[in-house]
Amino acid sequence: MTAGLLAGAWEVAAGPLAGTARAACTRPGATPDGLRALFGSENRVIRTSERVAAVTFNAAWNDAGLDSILDDLARRRTPATFFLTGAFADRHPEVVRRVAAAGHGLGNHSYSHPSFKDLTTAGRRREVQAADQALRAAGAGQSLTPFFRFPYSETGAALIDEVNGLGFADIEYTADTNGWKGTEGGMTVDLAVGRALDALRPGAITQMHVGTSEGGAEVIDAQALPRILDAITARGYRVIDLRTLLTPVAGPADRGNPPG
Repeated sequence: MTAGLLAGAWEVAAGPLAGTARAACTRPGATPDGLRALFGSENRVIRTSERVAAVTFNAAWNDAGLDSILDDLARRRTPATFFLTGAFADRHPEVVRRVAAAGHGLGNHSYSHPSFKDLTTAGRRREVQAADQALRAAGAGQSLTPFFRFPYSETGAALIDEVNGLGFADIEYTADTNGWKGTEGGMTVDLAVGRALDALRPGAITQMHVGTSEGGAEVIDAQALPRILDAITARGYRVIDLRTLLTPVAGPADRGNPPG
């Protein structure tokens, strides 16, 4: 698939949780204004003065904890964006369909989760395009977004430009809960919750993970999620759907480094 086709393929229709998100691309070959406004940046925080935040999940290993995550999001009517690798989508097409059916957004997290700095330009392009194709084949449908998240959050101006040229905005994060490390890596639910809340500010984007890394026993983020969501609400914030950034009224996000 060529860069032009990727850039013009988006007709973003938000799920029932998305509120104001709506179709962002209306003609072949067009790059929506909202999407274009996100280009050239890591987008680690939504540029806003409102008390809003976004919740995101990466998935590359397995689907452990997914039932709990989807249940907690549904119970609180909270939207999220799930960044899946193409290999994960190939192994778990049912997860792609479940996330889409629940009304959440789906983003691209590369095909095999390599370090992009170690790949050639052609290799990076293949990673992005293969993941896009895998997500579409798995049934992402209109839940598929033009959002990309770099493996290991290893970004750079030239890498972002390449991804933008393929029609994707880079969406990184303000804080990673580090729940992916599991108890084996010294993480606890309390620590994961603390990392998310310490970074809470207008426009904060929280990164969590579905599944466990090899040998992991607990999905810390699945256990931490309800506490994080309840605390966000208690502090007077509301969780928004990242797809609202694709509308012309949404502002671009700010470039910055995540805490910790």
